[in-house]
Amino acid sequence: MKIYTKKGDNGETRMLFGDQVSKDDLAPDAYGSVDELVAALGLIRADKKLPIEVKENILRIQRELFIVGAELATTKENRKKLKPDETLVEEKMVLRLEKDIDFLEEKNGIPKFFVVPGENDLSAKFDWARVVSRRAERKCVRWQRHLEIDNSEVVVYLNRLSDLLWMLAREFENDWTPSK
Repeated sequence: MKIYTKKGDNGETRMLFGDQVSKDDLAPDAYGSVDELVAALGLIRADKKLPIEVKENILRIQRELFIVGAELATTKENRKKLKPDETLVEEKMVLRLEKDIDFLEEKNGIPKFFVVPGENDLSAKFDWARVVSRRAERKCVRWQRHLEIDNSEVVVYLNRLSDLLWMLAREFENDWTPSK
């Protein structure tokens, strides 16, 4: 088997349950942004200075993002085929992110000002992943609104993930650099 199939050469792609859509459709645009986020988190996870417990959390999140991508790659008509913990984002995934955020907030507090990213490589990578997550979230809002999907946790999950990534960036800074 070869890596290239030539099936997408005409500008179309296959969704999770076999439906075909244009590659510039809202769904491939949304799950492509989530895929970019998975890669951005991979850059963080590969950092040798990252503590093992944070690496494990990042890996868990990367795996959860594959669930996000699977849900996004499903047409409205096929949503009934989605399975929790495999292809459907669940509230418990959001709650786990909230627990992580609460831990970091209690540990470090929250700056009362806008923080300029870039104190060090690791915090800057977390801030970069955060903006990638926010972009994916915006694309998923468009996907959700356009397809009139009202029973999805995708946008909520990405919103919390962006908050967690912001908190993780602050976790790995010695000082928070204010914007003024």
